[in-house]
Amino acid sequence: MLSAYSIVANDAIQTLGTFLSSNAKRPWWILWIFACTILTAVFLYGWFNYNGDISYGRLSKFPTPNPFTWIYIIPPIALLFLTNFGIPVSTTFLILTVFNPDNLTSMLTQSFLGYISAFMVSMLLYSLITKNIEKQFSETSNQKQETYWTVLQWCSTAFLWSQWLIQDLANIFAYLPRQLNLSWLIFALAIMLILHAIIFYRSGGTIQQIVTNKTNTYDIRSATIIDFIYGLILFLFKEYSKIPMSTTWVFIGLLAGREIAISSQLEIRPMKDTGIIIINDGVKALIGLGISVILAFGLPLLEKVIS
Repeated sequence: MLSAYSIVANDAIQTLGTFLSSNAKRPWWILWIFACTILTAVFLYGWFNYNGDISYGRLSKFPTPNPFTWIYIIPPIALLFLTNFGIPVSTTFLILTVFNPDNLTSMLTQSFLGYISAFMVSMLLYSLITKNIEKQFSETSNQKQETYWTVLQWCSTAFLWSQWLIQDLANIFAYLPRQLNLSWLIFALAIMLILHAIIFYRSGGTIQQIVTNKTNTYDIRSATIIDFIYGLILFLFKEYSKIPMSTTWVFIGLLAGREIAISSQLEIRPMKDTGIIIINDGVKALIGLGISVILAFGLPLLEKVIS
């Protein structure tokens, strides 16, 4: 339960952030019902098709610890602390490296490729569409949008949300048996539904600032494009490998490429200010990585010393 709350509060909101910001005028419980309908579908599909493994096979290289000691509760506590300060930590590194530090290199490689891919694709795409499309979005952001944009945005959110869950559920379910029986499934689903209700009621909390300080993310049209690109990249990496990756790094890379392209094409924000925002996000992500490495290799040593 502690791990689920800390991961949802820090990581899931980065996926649903544009959805929340662009639908801020709608009742929170409508957004919650929509997101949790997708969540339930992903849960049930994974449970039925992977023999009770809701992680979609992404924990195959992370066996259940034996014995399950106190060191495994430290990462989610650290994650809650970092989330309180709005730091977009990679929950994949912070949580899973403690379960098997040997997989750190492969997770780093996968995550770095995700960041570079998202950065390059985003910068190239927005360099092509900013002057004609994003400029129009910015100039008409206060106008009422056509209904089809709402439909498109909710569809892109459903696609992105499902892909994120398939990637990141491993971080939560590392604390449960690798094959869940029906009782565990119901318990886990109920906890996740309640936690998401809390997060949606709070409109995302502190970590939501990583989205709201970016250019025009309140516009439902801009949010639709961001969500679709993000979801497509996660989908491709999901098909490419079952190695868990940092979706946080992908998200930060996508927003960084977008901000550079928009700042170079339009005069909405000086390039210097854009660089400060990007560097600030990157430093926060590196802080999280550093803490993850320290915990992954330091906690087992500390346990040996104490015992």
